[in-house]
Amino acid sequence: MSRVESQLTQQPSETQPLLQVRNIKKYFPITGGVLRRAVGQVKAVDDISFTLKEGETLGLVGESGCGKSTLGRVIMRIYEPTEGTLVIGDHDISHVKGEQLRKLRHNFQMVFQDPYSSLNPRMSVGALVAEPLLVNRRGTRSQIQEEVVSLLATVGLGPEARMRYPHEFSGGQRQRIAIARALALRPKLIVADEAVSALDVSIQAQILNLLSDLRKEFGLSYVFISHNLAVVKHVSDRVAVMYLGRLVELAPKFSLYTNPLHPYTQALLSSAPEPKRHVTRERIVLIGDVPSPAKPPNGCAFHTRCLKVMDVCRSIRPELVEYASGQHVACHLYS
Repeated sequence: MSRVESQLTQQPSETQPLLQVRNIKKYFPITGGVLRRAVGQVKAVDDISFTLKEGETLGLVGESGCGKSTLGRVIMRIYEPTEGTLVIGDHDISHVKGEQLRKLRHNFQMVFQDPYSSLNPRMSVGALVAEPLLVNRRGTRSQIQEEVVSLLATVGLGPEARMRYPHEFSGGQRQRIAIARALALRPKLIVADEAVSALDVSIQAQILNLLSDLRKEFGLSYVFISHNLAVVKHVSDRVAVMYLGRLVELAPKFSLYTNPLHPYTQALLSSAPEPKRHVTRERIVLIGDVPSPAKPPNGCAFHTRCLKVMDVCRSIRPELVEYASGQHVACHLYS
């Protein structure tokens, strides 16, 4: 076990973590030529490790294209990892497929950014929510219909919603339907990928409060992916910051928002609009563009834009190490 993996799998409680992500990589091939041979790789997720406890919410933030959504899909096994290990509870799901994977899927579900595209427009709401129950044979048809009504009530929708179709609902209501469907099999883990970013601000608050209530009621754990730092601050216990497929900082929410260590985290927080900010920060303007994940720079991935860059940053990749209590950072300033 690597030093990074060893540190990140340690938990304050004696119980086994719900989710263990160990040295996960996801590379996509770049093909070219007449024969479409692989000529390179896009390193969308590049050696990431962390754990998630039962009942915990981990916020995952970073710029667009940093690999957040890809990591979420790897955790869900929509994508198979190129390297590394995924463990949910007692089950290693890294490379399971077919029927074996289907039998384990009740443990983890996903809520997508756009509820309209993730809901089949040809199916009624009742059929959409009932589908996972029918596929997994969770009761008779009458029992399943009762469960559908109960699930819709749980997310704030009446029984009449069963007979209607997704296009008849608002964006917030469609997201409630998507959440009801995700809850159908009573998962332990939900990956929420930009689950409120397509909604109006007032509706965002309602959905976030719903997710918080469901977390308490069903004992859920979340990986909450978002580019909105204020939303992540509201819902998360810990926050992981990604840059170019790598974790640069992982810390309890309070520690990260009051004392960010990594220069990239500092720049992100300095640019976030927060009228009631308790800590006054000078705006940090990053220079240059994000490098291509098809050809990431040597050493620290952030060194091409960092205002505190040192010679060692250009040649040696920093490891994610614990600098303060629970606060991990990948930066040579703290090594």
